[in-house]
Amino acid sequence: MGIVRFGISLEGGLLKNFDRLIAGKGYPSRSEALRDLIRDALVKRQWEAGTGQAVGTVTLLYDHHTRELADTLTDMQHDFHKEILSSTHVHLDAHNCLEVIIIRGPARDLQAIADRLIGTRGVKHGKLTITATGKGLE
Repeated sequence: MGIVRFGISLEGGLLKNFDRLIAGKGYPSRSEALRDLIRDALVKRQWEAGTGQAVGTVTLLYDHHTRELADTLTDMQHDFHKEILSSTHVHLDAHNCLEVIIIRGPARDLQAIADRLIGTRGVKHGKLTITATGKGLE
């Protein structure tokens, strides 16, 4: 379709705040910032519908001394081998490990996988970050 130009009306104070926000984030223009806001809203809608393909990361923080936790997490990841693309394990200190798991599939399934991993006894903190596959975000 190409680039389409359109006008927008905002209160002066709102525009000033927006300009400060985008300057702080390093956006080169208002247009690029608005494109990102629109894409973010589209991704959120797709994720909330739960049916579209999505990709994401599940970040887990846990104490590796917790009995059988590492084995349990590994077994769970094998259960979801079709959705799990990769994982990275980092030893933060003598006790704490950080694991980042990259997942792909229907958004609803990714949320369920993340909930199971994060809810595993011994996981100190976990977070799912989800985005779209890039299709439809031109």
